Amino acid sequence: MPLNANLSFTEASGDPFTGGVSKLNSEENGGVVELCRSNTDLLQDRDREIHKSSHVNRGFSVSDVSLANQSSRMLLNTRGLVNETRPGVKGRGVPRMTQPNVALLPHGEKRADDTDLENGEKRDTWGKKMDFLLSVIGFAVDLGNVWRFPYICYRNGGGAFLLPYLIMLVFLGIPLFYMELALGQFQRTGIITVWKRICPMFSGVGFGVCIIATLVGSYYNTVIAWGMLYLVSSFRAEVPWKGCNNSWNSPNCVSLANNDNITNTSVTAATEYFLKEILEFQWSDGVGSVGNIKWSLTLCLLAIFIVIYFCLWKGVKSSGKAVWVTATLPYIVLFVLLIRGCTLPGASKGIYYFIKPDFSRLLTVDVWVDAAAQIFFSLGPGFGTLMALASYNKFHNNCFLDAMITPVINCLTSFLAGFVVFAVLGYMAHLQNVEVDQVAAQSDGPGLVFIAYPEAIATFAGSPAWAVFFFLMLITLGLDSSFGGLESSITAITDQFPKLRKRRELVVLAQLVLCFIIGLPTTTYGGQYIIQLMDTHAAPISLIFICFIEAVAVNWIYGVQRFSSDIQTMLGSPPGMFWKVCWVGICPLSLLTLFVLSIIGYQGVRLGTYIYPPWAVALGWCLTSMSLLCIPVFMVYWFLTSKGTMKQKCLRMVQPVEYPTHVNRTLSDSESKYSSPQSFDTEELPSSQVGGNCIESAA
Repeated sequence: MPLNANLSFTEASGDPFTGGVSKLNSEENGGVVELCRSNTDLLQDRDREIHKSSHVNRGFSVSDVSLANQSSRMLLNTRGLVNETRPGVKGRGVPRMTQPNVALLPHGEKRADDTDLENGEKRDTWGKKMDFLLSVIGFAVDLGNVWRFPYICYRNGGGAFLLPYLIMLVFLGIPLFYMELALGQFQRTGIITVWKRICPMFSGVGFGVCIIATLVGSYYNTVIAWGMLYLVSSFRAEVPWKGCNNSWNSPNCVSLANNDNITNTSVTAATEYFLKEILEFQWSDGVGSVGNIKWSLTLCLLAIFIVIYFCLWKGVKSSGKAVWVTATLPYIVLFVLLIRGCTLPGASKGIYYFIKPDFSRLLTVDVWVDAAAQIFFSLGPGFGTLMALASYNKFHNNCFLDAMITPVINCLTSFLAGFVVFAVLGYMAHLQNVEVDQVAAQSDGPGLVFIAYPEAIATFAGSPAWAVFFFLMLITLGLDSSFGGLESSITAITDQFPKLRKRRELVVLAQLVLCFIIGLPTTTYGGQYIIQLMDTHAAPISLIFICFIEAVAVNWIYGVQRFSSDIQTMLGSPPGMFWKVCWVGICPLSLLTLFVLSIIGYQGVRLGTYIYPPWAVALGWCLTSMSLLCIPVFMVYWFLTSKGTMKQKCLRMVQPVEYPTHVNRTLSDSESKYSSPQSFDTEELPSSQVGGNCIESAA
């Protein structure tokens, strides 16, 4: 059909989504071409065409369009792309695609675009490929690699733990990581808007993730502020936790640096410094009586948020430069600490305890659950960060290679941190003349990086310098993860409300102010009680369920074949059968199992010997429910706002209402016009000529 073909449309009243008949007259075709399908049918047609295509480059073959015998019927897919015949071809024409200005979508939704339609501003992209890689690596490698993995590995059989850990990495971690990177890079949008392009009824997932990101950002940065207090205190001739002659020390204080004798009632100088000087924990009686705000800690938290603001305010242009420092410095410090640790007496014994295999532990379910949980929370799928960071990639970036590199680096970093930590724990056991397991049992979580390791540093020659290096490493590890977590929410907001893209500085400021206000209670004397409650309930349980929903929606509702076609459009080849099996079966089943076990195995909230009261536990479950309730709320919203019968409402809730038109431009630039059923060189029809009923116009 030539560009100047005589097309005749007439619109009739009625719901444009539920049906109507459209006919257009083609002078060249010599007959009437009819569009007599409801949009619901057209959505289903489009899915059938995609699934019938054995190769994404196949597009729509001649056999897909019946132009013979009766009046030729045009196939309109969900993007509003219409098959027509090319000029100069007799008989059954070669299908070509035209595209109306506005697709026939429910609720009058417009076609998506990667540009701001009002000002034509293009979406930012990473300045260099390494900016993106360092950002993703920095997000994945966080404080948990240093303070959690070494203890989890030791507790679950040492070297034997590597088997379940690597299995979970291959079958759970990397597939989820790859899925989120590919999804973000293809759709080029944040965690809220992306659901309009996958499955609208799960739009609540995006809002739930934003709630989680805000809650985590409010307490996670307080932990970084602890590190800043330590860093500031290290700039002196002698680190303050070395001796017992300070105002906060008790009569039971002992100093390993001074070779004091240790008894059953002894408390190390490093422990008292953390609890009584950094936290001032003694002025709080529990979660119901947290005391006043500790202003020095509050100022450190404010300083952390100021640093984050100036790293995020310009988007990937500013954060991409910051990660060159924050993502690389921890590795330099870790290698230096490893070399120093290996020279200490008792280090070899500590490392042996870390890697000594206990294969009998592999027969217990807890080991496999811990391996899955460690992989999941370490790589960070479901948090929206991977999707947000990948959305700023170039369209044809090799996200598959990125998905291989980052998880491997993350796991190697965990092993490196394990050697660094257990070399020092072996040294500590040597100083105290006890077994390594006695020291390791007290070195899980914050106690490792804020008590055990500083205690060892206090015995080094030049301890202030070592302390500065160590806490700089902790701060940069935390900042990277904080960048990624908050970027998830910021990108989601600016994509949901495109007019805010030019006001990104204000969006970042509002997000950080909100996190700071919510985080103020964590800077009180009893702030650790609040941090423990939020760390238990704000993210872990809800994130597992959200990631389960994401895996099901993308691979079961949107369709693994359609998703594979999207990946082939970007990379030139579809993902193999292994990835499809993991996405469709292994990942959803593993995540659902983790979620169920998390609920069954829940034993309340504890902090040392302190057991949280029932009202605090109930408050914790309210935090968990805040993000999860967004899912059913938006399901109800989509159902109530959809028009039509019950069946039509349900169909609209699971069909995309928005599509990324940047795919068309990208493929056109690369001269790959027919590489996907979703991506065609198009001609625009007037928007007034779309939908409605029609009258026949004779040729």
